[in-house]
Amino acid sequence: MKNFYARGRLKTGAMNKLEAEYAAKLELEKHAGEILWYKFEGIKLRLADNTFLTVDFAVLTKDMALEMREIKGHWQDDARAKMKIAADMYPFKFIAIQKKAKKHGGGWTVEEF
Repeated sequence: MKNFYARGRLKTGAMNKLEAEYAAKLELEKHAGEILWYKFEGIKLRLADNTFLTVDFAVLTKDMALEMREIKGHWQDDARAKMKIAADMYPFKFIAIQKKAKKHGGGWTVEEF
């Protein structure tokens, strides 16, 4: 019988492979002048007592707009709910980003809240 183990969490500030891939994309956008700045897990938003959302990337666009970008391989209902609640509470643009499979053309799917 195979042993099964709980999926571990990365340390705060450590990127998974998908986040690292998106960070490389942000670096290219920064060098091209499309964005001015980004920070991984740099902003923690309070949604309610003992309820927070730490977005994957805070991004400052060349138009000086601050965007909160969340990178997901798969969305859980609670994560989607937190994004919607935060979008209602804060004056930032909230964007969900998923990696498209190569068989579906690759690239990224973008959803704005």
